[in-house]
Amino acid sequence: MIPAEPLLPLAAFQAASRRIGGRVRATPAMWSSWLSDATGGDVYLKLESLQITGSFKLRGAFNAALALAERVPRGAAPPLVVTASAGNHGRGLAWAARALGLGLVVFTPRDAPAAKRDAIRRLGADLRDEAGGYEETERLAKEYAAASGAVFISPYNDPDVVAGAGTAALELLEQVADLDLVLVPVGGGGLASGIGTVVKGLAPAVEVVGVEVEASHAFTASIAAGRIVEVAVGPTLADGLAGNMDPESITFEMVRRVVDRIVLVGEAGLAEAMRSLATREHLVVEGAGAAVVAAVLKGDIPLAGRRAACIVSGGNVDAARLAAVLSA
Repeated sequence: MIPAEPLLPLAAFQAASRRIGGRVRATPAMWSSWLSDATGGDVYLKLESLQITGSFKLRGAFNAALALAERVPRGAAPPLVVTASAGNHGRGLAWAARALGLGLVVFTPRDAPAAKRDAIRRLGADLRDEAGGYEETERLAKEYAAASGAVFISPYNDPDVVAGAGTAALELLEQVADLDLVLVPVGGGGLASGIGTVVKGLAPAVEVVGVEVEASHAFTASIAAGRIVEVAVGPTLADGLAGNMDPESITFEMVRRVVDRIVLVGEAGLAEAMRSLATREHLVVEGAGAAVVAAVLKGDIPLAGRRAACIVSGGNVDAARLAAVLSA
């Protein structure tokens, strides 16, 4: 699948890479002997879980914040920024806002992991963790922006956020030669859109596979319907992938163009992947970050004789939840 006219040009990702250079970590692409042996393939883990704020979200957040700062007229006061987040985007944007001197209000669900909410507070953002779920979180953040005049930065439905997320693929393609396949988790679609656009632009023969969770499969349902639809969202270890899309999200069309297919994983698979990453690779990975490894372990994606990279998107998990998964 090669988009004839990508919604974002490669130049946008290259500009993002220059903009955030030195402000985010170039994360390693680690070869996994365990997954390679298990699949008969050659499997690498792109460890965004080792990013400065514990997830890939810092890339898009910093790029969007810097791009916003560039648009502020000289001598003008910087604008107040507001966002909605399941936790990782809010943490990344709080890091960027502190570095750039921007005021920031972050809305999250009230049951977002404490590890993520506590980090947002420590970074000095105004945390509003009052919503019952992600859809309500996004609604409250947009209402606040409209009432206050603050600038809303979506965690996924924003070209600068997507461009920043895609810089992980620019790194990956330099780190691992001759890839056949890239697996990427799909929540709001910002990471999949960015990774897929870069991969298809620079290495169009590489297959891009998205991974959604059964408890929140908005892209699978929407692609089948040919339009954005809502799904019932259930509880999941992959809180970072839970929630429906903005009805006007740019990521729906981007994912349709640059992701070859999407597979689903369940809660048992997520837990197994989290445990295995901890015991086999000594990596602390949250449910959303483990989704791609769960898909590999499920066996629905043939990897024998193929070189694959798994985007391990984040590692911010509450200690109690991790302990429960490891002891199960």
